[in-house]
Amino acid sequence: MHTPLDPATGILPHEDFRCGTVAIAGRPNVGKSTLLNALIGFRLSIISPRPQTTRHRILGISTSEAGQVMYVDTPGLHRGAKRAMNRSLNRAARSAISDVDLVVQVIEAGRFTDEDEVLYSALLEQSSPRLLVINKVDLNKDKTVMLPFVAELVATHAYDEIHYVSALKEQGLKDLEQAILARLPVQAPVYGEDEITDRSERFLAAEMVREQLMLRLDQELPYATTVEIEQFNDRPDGIAEIHAVIWVERDGQKAIVIGHGGAQLKSIGSSARRRMERMFERKVFLKLWVKVREGWVDDENMLKKFGYTD
Repeated sequence: MHTPLDPATGILPHEDFRCGTVAIAGRPNVGKSTLLNALIGFRLSIISPRPQTTRHRILGISTSEAGQVMYVDTPGLHRGAKRAMNRSLNRAARSAISDVDLVVQVIEAGRFTDEDEVLYSALLEQSSPRLLVINKVDLNKDKTVMLPFVAELVATHAYDEIHYVSALKEQGLKDLEQAILARLPVQAPVYGEDEITDRSERFLAAEMVREQLMLRLDQELPYATTVEIEQFNDRPDGIAEIHAVIWVERDGQKAIVIGHGGAQLKSIGSSARRRMERMFERKVFLKLWVKVREGWVDDENMLKKFGYTD
């Protein structure tokens, strides 16, 4: 029988109920956000083919009869962080792995790069258990080609366990979930059983607009953009009215985001609004503006204003 979980009571649902925080860490574009979404069974973190899509720590909560896992999706740790925002993302990634019960390092099947090594070195400074997840194993038809790669990796790196998964196809997740739960402390849940994140709808709305920017804009332009929600109100008619500003660094970038006759901006808004309506489960009126703030990516005050904090 299913036992409702009430974190307010502080009482264990059963004697072996486990609860803890797990950081999902890795270099950019290894599939951390896809893995988080698969583990919680909900499309929470935004996803695009571009590196550094994740800019904020996102908490995704998975609750079952066995326990409650609070997954933290971190920005990708990368080298050569020359701009203030990139340095902020690296600080956020390092901070996220310093105060958790377990770290899951995600790499791509057959690849362990210098950036992967930088993260591993950072993990060695922590006392938390660490699991290695080799993601995208579905891309290798011949699984035996990974044997030498894994053997070399195990010989030079110490992980508690290694798991082979395809986050995209949701393969290998059950064994990973069991390994995670087994290493979490026995304690009462922190969140209610229906909660999936600690992030507000306001934050999620900004992320859904930014996701469309990542998907639709060419080359480096998405990295010069960010989204600020200026207004989020529920109207008497039940419609969520959202006003958002897309910030760019130059006038030329503004023109590209808007597009010919406003077509690009309209397309971005329509797709983001549909995603919001599915997630928020109500109608959304979304209004977008594009504004220029030169050098915001290197402006520490603007980064704080936009929520890029450690």
